[in-house]
Amino acid sequence: MLLTLRIRDFVIVDKLQLDFKPGFTVLTGETGAGKSILIDALGLVLGERAEPGMVRAGAAKSEIEAEFDIVHLVPLQTWLADNELVGDDHALLMRRTVDSNGRSRAFINGRSVTLQQLKEAGEHLVDIHGQHAHQSLLKADAQRLMVDGYGGLLPLAAEVKAAWQAWQSLRRTRLEWEKNAAAYAAEREQLQWQVKELSALGFTADIWRDLQTEHARLSNAASLLEGAQFGLDLISENEPSAAGVVGSVLSRLQGLAEYDPALCETIELLESAEVQLREVAYGLRHYLQRADLDPQRLQEVESRLDAIHGMARKYRVSEEVLGELLATKQVRLDELGGEDADDGLLKREQAAEAHFRQVAMQLSARRAEVASELGQRVTTEMQQLAMASGRFDITLKPQAEGSAHGLEQIEFLVSANAGMAPRPLAKVASGGELSRISLALQVVASSVASVPVLVFDEVDVGIGGRVAEIVGQLLKRLGAAHQVLCITHLPQVAARGDQQWQVAKHMADGNTLSSIRELSAQERVAEIARMLGGVAITDTTLKHAEEMLAG
Repeated sequence: MLLTLRIRDFVIVDKLQLDFKPGFTVLTGETGAGKSILIDALGLVLGERAEPGMVRAGAAKSEIEAEFDIVHLVPLQTWLADNELVGDDHALLMRRTVDSNGRSRAFINGRSVTLQQLKEAGEHLVDIHGQHAHQSLLKADAQRLMVDGYGGLLPLAAEVKAAWQAWQSLRRTRLEWEKNAAAYAAEREQLQWQVKELSALGFTADIWRDLQTEHARLSNAASLLEGAQFGLDLISENEPSAAGVVGSVLSRLQGLAEYDPALCETIELLESAEVQLREVAYGLRHYLQRADLDPQRLQEVESRLDAIHGMARKYRVSEEVLGELLATKQVRLDELGGEDADDGLLKREQAAEAHFRQVAMQLSARRAEVASELGQRVTTEMQQLAMASGRFDITLKPQAEGSAHGLEQIEFLVSANAGMAPRPLAKVASGGELSRISLALQVVASSVASVPVLVFDEVDVGIGGRVAEIVGQLLKRLGAAHQVLCITHLPQVAARGDQQWQVAKHMADGNTLSSIRELSAQERVAEIARMLGGVAITDTTLKHAEEMLAG
Protein backbone atom coordinates (compact mmCIF):
# COMPACT_ATOMS: atom_id res chain seq x y z
CA MET A 1 0.00 0.00 0.00
CA LEU A 2 0.94 3.65 -0.38
CA LEU A 3 2.27 4.90 2.96
CA THR A 4 3.44 8.45 2.32
CA LEU A 5 3.51 10.98 -0.53
CA ARG A 6 5.79 14.01 -0.21
CA ILE A 7 5.42 16.88 -2.68
CA ARG A 8 7.71 19.89 -2.91
CA ASP A 9 7.42 22.87 -5.30
CA PHE A 10 4.98 21.13 -7.63
CA VAL A 11 2.58 23.35 -9.65
CA ILE A 12 0.95 25.36 -6.80
CA VAL A 13 2.08 23.15 -3.89
CA ASP A 14 5.08 24.43 -1.97
CA LYS A 15 5.52 21.65 0.57
CA LEU A 16 3.17 18.82 1.45
CA GLN A 17 3.36 15.44 3.16
CA LEU A 18 0.40 13.04 3.08
CA ASP A 19 0.27 9.92 5.23
CA PHE A 20 -2.13 7.39 3.77
CA LYS A 21 -4.35 4.83 5.46
CA PRO A 22 -5.90 1.59 4.20
CA GLY A 23 -9.42 1.53 2.77
CA PHE A 24 -11.35 4.14 0.79
CA THR A 25 -10.10 7.75 0.87
CA VAL A 26 -12.04 10.57 -0.79
CA LEU A 27 -10.56 13.86 -1.94
CA THR A 28 -12.95 16.83 -2.12
CA GLY A 29 -12.80 20.61 -2.48
CA GLU A 30 -13.97 23.57 -4.50
CA THR A 31 -13.65 23.46 -8.27
CA GLY A 32 -10.21 24.73 -9.25
CA ALA A 33 -8.71 24.10 -5.81
CA GLY A 34 -6.17 21.71 -7.30
CA LYS A 35 -7.56 18.27 -6.50
CA SER A 36 -5.97 16.76 -9.60
CA ILE A 37 -2.53 17.96 -8.49
CA LEU A 38 -2.30 14.99 -6.13
CA ILE A 39 -3.07 12.60 -9.01
CA ASP A 40 -0.58 14.37 -11.28
CA ALA A 41 2.14 14.18 -8.62
CA LEU A 42 1.51 10.49 -8.06
CA GLY A 43 1.58 9.87 -11.81
CA LEU A 44 4.89 11.72 -12.10
CA VAL A 45 6.61 9.62 -9.45
CA LEU A 46 5.27 6.51 -11.21
CA GLY A 47 6.95 7.44 -14.48
CA GLU A 48 4.61 9.79 -16.35
CA ARG A 49 6.05 12.44 -18.65
CA ALA A 50 7.59 15.50 -16.97
CA GLU A 51 7.11 19.09 -18.20
CA PRO A 52 8.71 22.39 -17.18
CA GLY A 53 5.31 23.82 -16.11
CA MET A 54 5.18 21.31 -13.27
CA VAL A 55 7.80 23.27 -11.32
CA ARG A 56 6.24 25.88 -9.00
CA ALA A 57 6.88 29.44 -10.10
CA GLY A 58 10.10 30.75 -8.56
CA ALA A 59 11.42 27.29 -7.59
CA ALA A 60 14.45 25.58 -9.12
CA LYS A 61 12.94 22.11 -9.23
CA SER A 62 10.02 19.96 -8.16
CA GLU A 63 10.49 16.83 -6.09
CA ILE A 64 7.96 14.02 -5.56
CA GLU A 65 8.61 11.10 -3.23
CA ALA A 66 6.34 8.11 -2.59
CA GLU A 67 6.89 5.36 -0.03
CA PHE A 68 5.16 1.99 -0.38
CA ASP A 69 4.82 -1.11 1.78
CA ILE A 70 5.50 -4.05 -0.56
CA VAL A 71 5.61 -6.91 1.95
CA HIS A 72 2.90 -8.81 0.03
CA LEU A 73 4.09 -7.93 -3.50
CA VAL A 74 6.37 -10.88 -4.23
CA PRO A 75 6.65 -10.24 -8.02
CA LEU A 76 7.80 -6.68 -7.33
CA GLN A 77 10.29 -7.91 -4.74
CA THR A 78 11.68 -10.30 -7.36
CA TRP A 79 11.89 -7.47 -9.92
CA LEU A 80 13.75 -5.26 -7.45
CA ALA A 81 16.20 -8.07 -6.67
CA ASP A 82 16.81 -8.73 -10.37
CA ASN A 83 17.54 -5.02 -10.89
CA GLU A 84 19.66 -4.69 -7.71
CA LEU A 85 17.23 -2.15 -6.24
CA VAL A 86 16.18 -3.91 -3.02
CA GLY A 87 15.47 -1.58 -0.10
CA ASP A 88 15.02 -2.18 3.63
CA ASP A 89 12.25 -4.05 5.45
CA HIS A 90 10.07 -4.60 2.36
CA ALA A 91 9.78 -0.84 1.83
CA LEU A 92 10.00 0.85 -1.56
CA LEU A 93 10.94 4.50 -1.95
CA MET A 94 10.35 6.10 -5.35
CA ARG A 95 11.54 9.64 -6.07
CA ARG A 96 11.34 11.94 -9.09
CA THR A 97 12.83 15.37 -9.57
CA VAL A 98 12.06 17.83 -12.38
CA ASP A 99 14.03 21.03 -12.95
CA SER A 100 12.72 24.25 -14.46
CA ASN A 101 13.93 23.16 -17.92
CA GLY A 102 11.88 19.98 -17.81
CA ARG A 103 14.83 17.64 -17.22
CA SER A 104 14.03 14.93 -14.72
CA ARG A 105 15.78 12.27 -12.68
CA ALA A 106 14.33 9.11 -11.15
CA PHE A 107 15.35 7.09 -8.10
CA ILE A 108 14.26 3.80 -6.51
CA ASN A 109 15.43 3.11 -2.97
CA GLY A 110 18.03 5.84 -3.33
CA ARG A 111 19.55 4.45 -6.54
CA SER A 112 19.37 6.29 -9.84
CA VAL A 113 17.16 4.47 -12.39
CA THR A 114 15.83 4.96 -15.89
CA LEU A 115 12.33 6.26 -16.51
CA GLN A 116 11.43 2.83 -17.92
CA GLN A 117 12.49 1.16 -14.68
CA LEU A 118 10.37 3.65 -12.73
CA LYS A 119 7.38 2.80 -14.93
CA GLU A 120 7.93 -0.96 -14.56
CA ALA A 121 7.98 -0.68 -10.78
CA GLY A 122 4.94 1.59 -10.83
CA GLU A 123 2.91 -0.95 -12.81
CA HIS A 124 3.10 -3.26 -9.79
CA LEU A 125 1.85 -0.57 -7.41
CA VAL A 126 -0.80 1.86 -8.66
CA ASP A 127 -3.51 1.89 -11.31
CA ILE A 128 -4.87 5.36 -12.09
CA HIS A 129 -8.30 5.59 -13.71
CA GLY A 130 -9.40 8.93 -15.02
CA GLN A 131 -10.06 11.10 -18.07
CA HIS A 132 -6.60 12.61 -18.13
CA ALA A 133 -4.47 9.69 -16.96
CA HIS A 134 -2.84 6.69 -18.55
CA GLN A 135 -5.37 3.89 -18.81
CA SER A 136 -4.03 0.38 -18.39
CA LEU A 137 -7.56 -0.80 -19.18
CA LEU A 138 -7.03 0.11 -22.85
CA LYS A 139 -3.91 -2.05 -23.22
CA ALA A 140 -4.33 -5.43 -24.91
CA ASP A 141 -1.91 -7.01 -22.44
CA ALA A 142 -3.84 -5.63 -19.47
CA GLN A 143 -7.12 -6.94 -20.87
CA ARG A 144 -5.66 -10.42 -21.38
CA LEU A 145 -4.13 -10.46 -17.90
CA MET A 146 -7.43 -9.36 -16.35
CA VAL A 147 -9.30 -12.25 -18.00
CA ASP A 148 -6.60 -14.80 -17.12
CA GLY A 149 -6.25 -13.45 -13.60
CA TYR A 150 -9.98 -13.41 -12.96
CA GLY A 151 -10.32 -17.00 -14.17
CA GLY A 152 -7.25 -18.30 -12.34
CA LEU A 153 -5.65 -19.08 -15.70
CA LEU A 154 -2.23 -17.51 -15.16
CA PRO A 155 -0.43 -20.85 -14.53
CA LEU A 156 -1.97 -22.37 -17.67
CA ALA A 157 -1.09 -19.23 -19.64
CA ALA A 158 2.53 -19.53 -18.42
CA GLU A 159 2.57 -23.17 -19.61
CA VAL A 160 1.29 -22.06 -23.03
CA LYS A 161 4.01 -19.41 -23.25
CA ALA A 162 6.72 -21.94 -22.38
CA ALA A 163 5.35 -24.39 -24.97
CA TRP A 164 5.30 -21.65 -27.62
CA GLN A 165 8.90 -20.65 -26.88
CA ALA A 166 10.06 -24.28 -27.07
CA TRP A 167 8.29 -24.74 -30.42
CA GLN A 168 9.71 -21.52 -31.88
CA SER A 169 13.21 -22.37 -30.72
CA LEU A 170 13.08 -25.74 -32.51
CA ARG A 171 11.54 -24.09 -35.57
CA ARG A 172 14.40 -21.58 -35.78
CA THR A 173 16.93 -24.39 -35.36
CA ARG A 174 15.32 -26.46 -38.11
CA LEU A 175 15.15 -23.52 -40.54
CA GLU A 176 18.76 -22.65 -39.84
CA TRP A 177 19.72 -26.28 -40.42
CA GLU A 178 17.94 -26.40 -43.78
CA LYS A 179 19.56 -23.14 -44.83
CA ASN A 180 23.05 -24.35 -43.90
CA ALA A 181 22.72 -28.12 -44.47
CA ALA A 182 25.82 -28.41 -46.69
CA ALA A 183 27.96 -26.39 -44.30
CA TYR A 184 26.73 -28.44 -41.33
CA ALA A 185 27.55 -31.70 -43.13
CA ALA A 186 31.10 -30.51 -43.76
CA GLU A 187 31.43 -29.32 -40.18
CA ARG A 188 30.12 -32.64 -38.86
CA GLU A 189 32.65 -34.59 -40.95
CA GLN A 190 35.50 -32.41 -39.70
CA LEU A 191 34.36 -32.75 -36.09
CA GLN A 192 34.18 -36.52 -36.36
CA TRP A 193 37.86 -36.95 -37.19
CA GLN A 194 38.87 -34.21 -34.73
CA VAL A 195 37.04 -35.96 -31.91
CA LYS A 196 38.58 -39.28 -32.95
CA GLU A 197 42.08 -37.74 -33.05
CA LEU A 198 41.74 -35.99 -29.69
CA SER A 199 40.20 -39.06 -28.05
CA ALA A 200 43.10 -41.25 -29.25
CA LEU A 201 45.53 -38.94 -27.46
CA GLY A 202 44.05 -40.11 -24.14
CA PHE A 203 44.64 -36.72 -22.58
CA THR A 204 43.45 -35.69 -19.13
CA ALA A 205 44.65 -32.97 -16.80
CA ASP A 206 45.85 -35.59 -14.28
CA ILE A 207 47.81 -37.52 -16.96
CA TRP A 208 49.40 -34.28 -18.16
CA ARG A 209 50.50 -33.36 -14.63
CA ASP A 210 51.86 -36.86 -13.90
CA LEU A 211 53.81 -36.99 -17.19
CA GLN A 212 55.49 -33.67 -16.47
CA THR A 213 56.50 -34.83 -12.98
CA GLU A 214 57.81 -38.17 -14.25
CA HIS A 215 59.75 -36.54 -17.05
CA ALA A 216 61.45 -34.15 -14.65
CA ARG A 217 62.50 -37.12 -12.52
CA LEU A 218 63.71 -39.34 -15.36
CA SER A 219 65.60 -36.59 -17.20
CA ASN A 220 67.57 -35.82 -14.04
CA ALA A 221 68.34 -39.47 -13.18
CA ALA A 222 72.15 -39.11 -12.86
CA SER A 223 71.91 -36.07 -10.63
CA LEU A 224 69.30 -37.73 -8.43
CA LEU A 225 71.39 -40.89 -7.92
CA GLU A 226 74.57 -38.94 -7.37
CA GLY A 227 72.95 -36.61 -4.86
CA ALA A 228 71.37 -39.48 -2.88
CA GLN A 229 74.67 -41.43 -2.74
CA PHE A 230 76.58 -38.30 -1.73
CA GLY A 231 74.23 -37.72 1.17
CA LEU A 232 74.36 -41.35 2.29
CA ASP A 233 78.19 -41.36 2.26
CA LEU A 234 78.52 -38.25 4.40
CA ILE A 235 75.85 -39.28 6.85
CA SER A 236 76.63 -42.96 7.29
CA GLU A 237 79.19 -44.62 4.99
CA ASN A 238 82.38 -42.51 5.16
CA GLU A 239 84.91 -42.39 7.97
CA PRO A 240 84.30 -40.29 9.86
CA SER A 241 80.53 -39.99 9.06
CA ALA A 242 78.07 -37.46 10.45
CA ALA A 243 76.26 -40.23 12.32
CA GLY A 244 79.55 -41.53 13.75
CA VAL A 245 80.62 -38.06 14.94
CA VAL A 246 77.29 -37.47 16.66
CA GLY A 247 77.48 -40.92 18.27
CA SER A 248 81.00 -40.25 19.62
CA VAL A 249 80.02 -36.90 21.13
CA LEU A 250 76.93 -38.43 22.66
CA SER A 251 78.90 -41.29 24.22
CA ARG A 252 81.42 -38.90 25.72
CA LEU A 253 78.83 -36.55 27.22
CA GLN A 254 76.70 -39.35 28.63
CA GLY A 255 79.70 -40.38 30.78
CA LEU A 256 80.01 -36.83 32.09
CA ALA A 257 76.34 -36.15 32.80
CA GLU A 258 76.52 -37.75 36.23
CA TYR A 259 78.90 -34.98 37.28
CA ASP A 260 76.81 -32.11 35.87
CA PRO A 261 73.08 -32.57 35.15
CA ALA A 262 73.16 -29.39 33.04
CA LEU A 263 74.38 -31.57 30.14
CA CYS A 264 71.17 -33.60 30.10
CA GLU A 265 69.30 -31.23 27.82
CA THR A 266 72.16 -31.24 25.29
CA ILE A 267 72.32 -35.04 25.45
CA GLU A 268 68.58 -35.25 24.63
CA LEU A 269 69.12 -33.11 21.55
CA LEU A 270 72.04 -35.28 20.43
CA GLU A 271 70.01 -38.45 20.97
CA SER A 272 67.25 -37.00 18.79
CA ALA A 273 69.79 -35.97 16.11
CA GLU A 274 71.30 -39.50 16.13
CA VAL A 275 67.84 -41.03 15.56
CA GLN A 276 67.06 -38.53 12.76
CA LEU A 277 70.39 -39.28 11.02
CA ARG A 278 69.72 -43.00 11.13
CA GLU A 279 66.26 -42.35 9.56
CA VAL A 280 67.82 -40.21 6.82
CA ALA A 281 70.38 -42.89 6.03
CA TYR A 282 67.68 -45.54 5.87
CA GLY A 283 65.57 -43.37 3.57
CA LEU A 284 68.47 -42.70 1.18
CA ARG A 285 69.39 -46.42 0.99
CA HIS A 286 65.74 -47.25 0.26
CA TYR A 287 65.55 -44.55 -2.44
CA LEU A 288 68.73 -45.86 -4.13
CA GLN A 289 67.42 -49.44 -4.05
CA ARG A 290 64.01 -48.66 -5.61
CA ALA A 291 64.90 -45.81 -7.93
CA ASP A 292 63.35 -46.57 -11.33
CA LEU A 293 65.30 -44.36 -13.65
CA ASP A 294 65.04 -46.49 -16.78
CA PRO A 295 66.27 -44.61 -19.91
CA GLN A 296 63.73 -46.51 -22.02
CA ARG A 297 60.90 -45.20 -19.84
CA LEU A 298 62.29 -41.69 -20.28
CA GLN A 299 62.06 -42.14 -24.04
CA GLU A 300 58.42 -43.31 -23.74
CA VAL A 301 57.46 -40.31 -21.59
CA GLU A 302 59.16 -37.87 -23.95
CA SER A 303 57.28 -39.45 -26.86
CA ARG A 304 53.94 -38.88 -25.07
CA LEU A 305 54.85 -35.32 -24.24
CA ASP A 306 55.87 -34.64 -27.85
CA ALA A 307 52.50 -35.96 -29.03
CA ILE A 308 50.64 -33.67 -26.61
CA HIS A 309 52.74 -30.65 -27.55
CA GLY A 310 52.15 -31.36 -31.21
CA MET A 311 48.39 -31.64 -30.75
CA ALA A 312 48.30 -28.36 -28.83
CA ARG A 313 50.25 -26.61 -31.60
CA LYS A 314 47.95 -28.07 -34.22
CA TYR A 315 44.81 -26.69 -32.55
CA ARG A 316 46.59 -23.52 -31.38
CA VAL A 317 45.73 -23.99 -27.72
CA SER A 318 47.71 -24.59 -24.56
CA GLU A 319 48.23 -28.19 -23.47
CA GLU A 320 46.13 -27.70 -20.34
CA VAL A 321 42.88 -27.12 -22.31
CA LEU A 322 43.10 -30.07 -24.71
CA GLY A 323 40.57 -31.97 -22.56
CA GLU A 324 38.13 -29.05 -22.63
CA LEU A 325 38.62 -28.76 -26.41
CA LEU A 326 37.62 -32.40 -26.87
CA ALA A 327 34.51 -31.92 -24.71
CA THR A 328 33.48 -28.79 -26.65
CA LYS A 329 33.85 -30.49 -30.01
CA GLN A 330 31.92 -33.52 -28.78
CA VAL A 331 29.04 -31.29 -27.65
CA ARG A 332 28.93 -29.54 -31.02
CA LEU A 333 29.04 -32.90 -32.83
CA ASP A 334 26.11 -34.08 -30.72
CA GLU A 335 24.20 -30.90 -31.64
CA LEU A 336 24.73 -31.54 -35.33
CA GLY A 337 23.59 -35.14 -34.95
CA GLY A 338 23.88 -37.81 -37.61
CA GLU A 339 23.05 -37.94 -41.27
CA ASP A 340 19.30 -37.77 -40.51
CA ALA A 341 19.60 -34.80 -38.13
CA ASP A 342 17.29 -32.60 -40.22
CA ASP A 343 14.57 -35.23 -40.14
CA GLY A 344 14.96 -35.56 -36.36
CA LEU A 345 14.69 -31.80 -35.95
CA LEU A 346 11.49 -31.70 -37.97
CA LYS A 347 9.92 -34.44 -35.86
CA ARG A 348 10.88 -32.67 -32.64
CA GLU A 349 9.47 -29.40 -33.99
CA GLN A 350 6.21 -31.08 -34.95
CA ALA A 351 5.94 -32.64 -31.49
CA ALA A 352 6.57 -29.26 -29.84
CA GLU A 353 3.91 -27.61 -32.02
CA ALA A 354 1.40 -30.34 -31.16
CA HIS A 355 2.09 -29.82 -27.46
CA PHE A 356 1.66 -26.05 -27.79
CA ARG A 357 -1.65 -26.40 -29.59
CA GLN A 358 -2.88 -28.93 -27.04
CA VAL A 359 -2.30 -26.67 -24.02
CA ALA A 360 -3.34 -23.55 -25.98
CA MET A 361 -6.69 -25.14 -26.85
CA GLN A 362 -7.24 -25.92 -23.17
CA LEU A 363 -6.52 -22.26 -22.40
CA SER A 364 -8.88 -21.11 -25.17
CA ALA A 365 -11.73 -23.22 -23.80
CA ARG A 366 -11.27 -21.86 -20.29
CA ARG A 367 -10.94 -18.30 -21.56
CA ALA A 368 -14.24 -18.60 -23.41
CA GLU A 369 -15.99 -19.58 -20.18
CA VAL A 370 -14.31 -16.81 -18.19
CA ALA A 371 -14.99 -14.16 -20.87
CA SER A 372 -18.70 -14.97 -20.86
CA GLU A 373 -18.97 -14.82 -17.07
CA LEU A 374 -16.85 -11.70 -16.68
CA GLY A 375 -18.71 -9.90 -19.49
CA GLN A 376 -22.09 -10.58 -17.88
CA ARG A 377 -20.95 -9.45 -14.45
CA VAL A 378 -19.40 -6.23 -15.74
CA THR A 379 -22.53 -5.51 -17.80
CA THR A 380 -24.63 -5.83 -14.62
CA GLU A 381 -22.37 -3.40 -12.75
CA MET A 382 -22.33 -0.94 -15.70
CA GLN A 383 -26.10 -0.81 -15.89
CA GLN A 384 -26.21 0.43 -12.30
CA LEU A 385 -23.76 3.23 -13.13
CA ALA A 386 -25.93 5.46 -15.39
CA MET A 387 -25.35 3.13 -18.33
CA ALA A 388 -28.70 1.36 -18.22
CA SER A 389 -28.46 0.17 -21.81
CA GLY A 390 -24.76 -0.55 -21.59
CA ARG A 391 -23.32 -3.87 -22.58
CA PHE A 392 -19.84 -5.25 -22.05
CA ASP A 393 -18.47 -8.11 -24.14
CA ILE A 394 -15.13 -9.88 -24.24
CA THR A 395 -14.26 -11.28 -27.64
CA LEU A 396 -11.65 -13.90 -28.44
CA LYS A 397 -10.25 -13.19 -31.91
CA PRO A 398 -8.68 -16.41 -33.31
CA GLN A 399 -5.05 -16.39 -34.43
CA ALA A 400 -4.30 -19.40 -36.59
CA GLU A 401 -0.55 -19.35 -36.06
CA GLY A 402 -0.92 -18.55 -32.38
CA SER A 403 1.47 -16.58 -30.22
CA ALA A 404 3.15 -16.78 -26.84
CA HIS A 405 -0.23 -15.82 -25.37
CA GLY A 406 -2.28 -18.56 -27.02
CA LEU A 407 -4.51 -19.04 -30.04
CA GLU A 408 -6.52 -15.84 -29.71
CA GLN A 409 -6.30 -12.13 -29.00
CA ILE A 410 -8.53 -10.87 -26.20
CA GLU A 411 -10.36 -7.59 -26.73
CA PHE A 412 -12.86 -5.72 -24.57
CA LEU A 413 -15.92 -4.43 -26.44
CA VAL A 414 -18.58 -2.06 -25.17
CA SER A 415 -21.92 -0.70 -26.28
CA ALA A 416 -22.94 2.37 -24.31
CA ASN A 417 -26.42 2.68 -25.85
CA ALA A 418 -29.21 0.33 -26.85
CA GLY A 419 -29.15 -0.84 -30.47
CA MET A 420 -25.43 -0.16 -30.92
CA ALA A 421 -23.14 -3.06 -31.75
CA PRO A 422 -20.29 -3.47 -29.28
CA ARG A 423 -17.06 -1.85 -30.44
CA PRO A 424 -13.51 -1.77 -29.03
CA LEU A 425 -13.41 -0.03 -25.67
CA ALA A 426 -10.79 2.53 -26.72
CA LYS A 427 -12.91 3.74 -29.66
CA VAL A 428 -16.33 4.26 -28.12
CA ALA A 429 -16.05 5.00 -24.39
CA SER A 430 -15.93 8.63 -23.28
CA GLY A 431 -13.72 9.63 -20.36
CA GLY A 432 -16.48 9.41 -17.79
CA GLU A 433 -17.83 6.17 -19.23
CA LEU A 434 -14.36 4.67 -19.28
CA SER A 435 -13.87 5.52 -15.62
CA ARG A 436 -17.17 3.87 -14.68
CA ILE A 437 -16.49 0.81 -16.84
CA SER A 438 -13.10 0.57 -15.21
CA LEU A 439 -14.77 0.84 -11.80
CA ALA A 440 -17.16 -1.96 -12.71
CA LEU A 441 -14.27 -4.15 -13.88
CA GLN A 442 -12.20 -3.45 -10.77
CA VAL A 443 -15.08 -4.29 -8.47
CA VAL A 444 -15.76 -7.57 -10.29
CA ALA A 445 -12.10 -8.55 -10.52
CA SER A 446 -10.92 -7.11 -7.20
CA SER A 447 -10.34 -10.54 -5.72
CA VAL A 448 -7.58 -11.21 -8.25
CA ALA A 449 -6.20 -7.74 -8.96
CA SER A 450 -2.46 -7.60 -8.28
CA VAL A 451 -2.12 -3.80 -8.02
CA PRO A 452 -2.71 -2.72 -4.41
CA VAL A 453 -3.52 0.98 -4.98
CA LEU A 454 -6.42 2.15 -7.18
CA VAL A 455 -6.96 5.84 -7.97
CA PHE A 456 -10.20 7.13 -9.54
CA ASP A 457 -10.41 10.64 -10.96
CA GLU A 458 -13.80 12.02 -12.05
CA VAL A 459 -15.66 8.68 -11.94
CA ASP A 460 -18.82 10.63 -11.11
CA VAL A 461 -18.99 12.68 -14.33
CA GLY A 462 -22.56 12.86 -15.59
CA ILE A 463 -24.22 10.95 -12.74
CA GLY A 464 -26.06 11.81 -9.57
CA GLY A 465 -28.80 10.75 -7.18
CA ARG A 466 -29.25 6.99 -6.81
CA VAL A 467 -26.39 6.16 -9.22
CA ALA A 468 -24.03 8.31 -7.18
CA GLU A 469 -24.94 6.32 -4.08
CA ILE A 470 -24.19 3.10 -5.95
CA VAL A 471 -20.79 4.46 -7.04
CA GLY A 472 -20.02 5.29 -3.42
CA GLN A 473 -21.03 1.79 -2.32
CA LEU A 474 -18.93 0.16 -5.05
CA LEU A 475 -15.86 2.19 -4.11
CA LYS A 476 -16.42 1.38 -0.45
CA ARG A 477 -16.59 -2.31 -1.33
CA LEU A 478 -13.45 -2.02 -3.46
CA GLY A 479 -11.68 -0.34 -0.54
CA ALA A 480 -12.07 -3.52 1.49
CA ALA A 481 -9.65 -5.31 -0.87
CA HIS A 482 -7.47 -2.41 -2.06
CA GLN A 483 -6.29 1.00 -1.05
CA VAL A 484 -8.65 3.28 -2.99
CA LEU A 485 -8.28 7.03 -3.57
CA CYS A 486 -11.08 8.92 -5.34
CA ILE A 487 -11.50 12.55 -6.38
CA THR A 488 -15.21 13.35 -6.29
CA HIS A 489 -17.71 16.21 -6.49
CA LEU A 490 -20.58 14.10 -5.20
CA PRO A 491 -21.54 14.07 -1.51
CA GLN A 492 -23.06 10.58 -1.97
CA VAL A 493 -19.60 9.25 -2.92
CA ALA A 494 -17.66 11.31 -0.38
CA ALA A 495 -19.90 10.14 2.48
CA ARG A 496 -18.87 6.52 1.88
CA GLY A 497 -15.16 7.21 2.41
CA ASP A 498 -13.26 5.75 5.34
CA GLN A 499 -11.40 9.04 5.49
CA GLN A 500 -11.80 12.35 3.70
CA TRP A 501 -9.27 14.94 2.61
CA GLN A 502 -10.06 18.50 1.61
CA VAL A 503 -8.13 20.47 -1.00
CA ALA A 504 -8.11 24.24 -0.69
CA LYS A 505 -6.29 27.22 -2.22
CA HIS A 506 -4.92 30.16 -0.29
CA MET A 507 -2.64 33.16 -0.84
CA ALA A 508 0.84 33.41 0.69
CA ASP A 509 3.25 36.25 -0.11
CA GLY A 510 1.29 37.08 -3.22
CA ASN A 511 1.37 33.48 -4.52
CA THR A 512 -1.52 31.06 -4.89
CA LEU A 513 -0.83 27.81 -3.03
CA SER A 514 -2.78 24.58 -2.66
CA SER A 515 -3.01 22.57 0.53
CA ILE A 516 -4.53 19.22 1.50
CA ARG A 517 -5.57 18.15 4.96
CA GLU A 518 -7.48 15.29 6.52
CA LEU A 519 -10.88 16.24 7.94
CA SER A 520 -12.12 15.36 11.39
CA ALA A 521 -15.55 13.82 11.86
CA GLN A 522 -17.17 17.22 12.50
CA GLU A 523 -15.30 18.83 9.60
CA ARG A 524 -16.57 16.06 7.33
CA VAL A 525 -20.16 17.02 8.22
CA ALA A 526 -19.45 20.62 7.19
CA GLU A 527 -17.73 19.57 3.94
CA ILE A 528 -20.52 17.17 2.94
CA ALA A 529 -23.03 19.94 3.72
CA ARG A 530 -21.09 22.34 1.47
CA MET A 531 -21.17 19.75 -1.33
CA LEU A 532 -24.93 19.36 -0.80
CA GLY A 533 -25.98 22.97 -0.37
CA GLY A 534 -23.36 25.19 -1.92
CA VAL A 535 -22.76 28.61 -0.36
CA ALA A 536 -25.80 28.72 1.96
CA ILE A 537 -25.49 25.89 4.49
CA THR A 538 -28.62 25.48 6.62
CA ASP A 539 -29.38 23.33 9.63
CA THR A 540 -31.35 21.05 7.32
CA THR A 541 -28.31 20.66 5.07
CA LEU A 542 -26.08 19.85 8.06
CA LYS A 543 -28.58 17.28 9.33
CA HIS A 544 -28.76 15.71 5.88
CA ALA A 545 -24.94 15.52 5.80
CA GLU A 546 -24.88 13.82 9.21
CA GLU A 547 -27.44 11.28 8.01
CA MET A 548 -25.40 10.52 4.87
CA LEU A 549 -22.24 9.96 6.89
CA ALA A 550 -24.09 7.79 9.40
CA GLY A 551 -25.58 5.69 6.60
